[in-house]
Amino acid sequence: MQPNSVSCVFALSIATALILVTTTNGIEIGHTDKNVENIVARKQASKENINPGENDKQFWNNVGNDLLRSKLNLERKYGVAKNVIFFIGDGMSIATLTSARIYMGQQENKTGENEMLSFEKFPFTGLSKTYCVDSQVADSACTATAYLMGVKGNIETIGVSGAVSNRDCLASNDPANQAVSSMMWAQKAGKRTGVISNMRVTHATPAGAYANVAQRDWECDADVITDKLAEKRCVTDSPDIARQLIERETGRNLNVVMGGGRAKFLPKTDENPQGQRQDGRDLINEWLKINRSSQASSAYVTDRSQLKSLNTSKTDYLLGLFAPSHMSYNLLANRSVEPTLVEMTEAAIEVLSKGDAGYYLFVEGGLIDWAHHSNMARLAVDETVMLSRAVARARELTSPDDTLIVVTSDHSHTMTMNGYPHRGSDILGHPEKSSVDKMPYSTLSYANGPSAKERYNLTIDDENISLPQYQFPSMVNLSWETHGGEDVGVFASGPWAHLFVGNYEQNFIPYAISYAANMGPGAEHERKHANSSSTKISVGPSLLQSVLLATFTALIGLLL
Repeated sequence: MQPNSVSCVFALSIATALILVTTTNGIEIGHTDKNVENIVARKQASKENINPGENDKQFWNNVGNDLLRSKLNLERKYGVAKNVIFFIGDGMSIATLTSARIYMGQQENKTGENEMLSFEKFPFTGLSKTYCVDSQVADSACTATAYLMGVKGNIETIGVSGAVSNRDCLASNDPANQAVSSMMWAQKAGKRTGVISNMRVTHATPAGAYANVAQRDWECDADVITDKLAEKRCVTDSPDIARQLIERETGRNLNVVMGGGRAKFLPKTDENPQGQRQDGRDLINEWLKINRSSQASSAYVTDRSQLKSLNTSKTDYLLGLFAPSHMSYNLLANRSVEPTLVEMTEAAIEVLSKGDAGYYLFVEGGLIDWAHHSNMARLAVDETVMLSRAVARARELTSPDDTLIVVTSDHSHTMTMNGYPHRGSDILGHPEKSSVDKMPYSTLSYANGPSAKERYNLTIDDENISLPQYQFPSMVNLSWETHGGEDVGVFASGPWAHLFVGNYEQNFIPYAISYAANMGPGAEHERKHANSSSTKISVGPSLLQSVLLATFTALIGLLL
């Protein structure tokens, strides 16, 4: 190496070191608040909002020890899960969970930070990886295929393997490329099955329970016909999602189907202008005429009052379509027309509980995702709280000894919780000010979406920020906010809930469910702890380990 080269390398090294020192110790990334007003305001907020006991170290010692004690006494439940209830909070990221629990607490005049959503109290928690075969960030179609069918596929496809590309209807019709739904596993095991969503029941997430299709938007024949990127043969060769619910074995054998999407099942006529089908078929009427056992009773309901008055003990098959398209947000819904997610969950459990072999119920809180896409954080966190209530009600109506409940999300979103707001700050507010432009910024914001605009003083929005449909700030201007790609939480309670601990591929979830419920692929595995319904977790060394340790210690002592 030439001398000049050495000098250049040395100079470059010095410059790099100076840059590193500047970026790690410089003012730009300092954590020290030197604003006296902020410091005084934080102290005042602590006096007003915080339990004085939290200032005592013994308070936190007790919190830690109490939690440790509960963990040490935790029992793993074994046996077989007679029933399974699987909840999806569509788009329910970790940031959404945190924001929702704070929002929930603040609705009750608490600070909110130390609250817990119902499923956050479940004993076992894990993380799942959400990517598609062909996409780093997933959509709700390929993820539904993963967690309901055990196979990862390509983005925008449902119930098919990665061998099927988007809109390849020919490949999607090949049985070799079609995945089998865990609903089918349950049906083959004699279990009653159900699907609930506050979205259209033909939307990507619920469709993952029963459909195999090369494009998630093909919910009815009109959707295929108007898809300019679809081949003409796809209209005739590929049944739309609504048809698959009525015609194919898994869909037609579902005991409960409830949600929105009525227009996808009805023909467009003068009498029914909301109908969207162009084939003239009334699939709701066809569902009512499905040839079932002579003693089986079927019911179709279209509003909350009909659902509430239904005799569920005498209903074997229930179809509830409560809106032409998606159902309404909880904060905006007409409750004389649309039931809540809690009420649909209750009704489904009542109908499904009649089976001696148990049941498998899938429930989607899909409006979390819908709100995030529009940067409407208030609606997103409120929908998360509604999902939490549905989970709590399901746990109340069942026993953790025979019913496994799993709660997770399909993917995340770009919403973040940021800044250094003091305890008790309005999670939906803008309590912090930038030290650069002296203007406030919101605790919740999005990386992208339709609300993006040049930086402005958020106090202008003070009159509107409490409105449900207020759009929180975003950075990159898009007509539709995107999903996020990070892992999502998995929460489990009941038999074999401990299988859901750790970090794993999303498609592992249905296999763990199948083992817990002894159905599908899980039924092929050896049943461990078959004679035990629950076992306390061992938290110390075994007797043999203790003896060996004592012997080893004695030998070391003699040698020394």
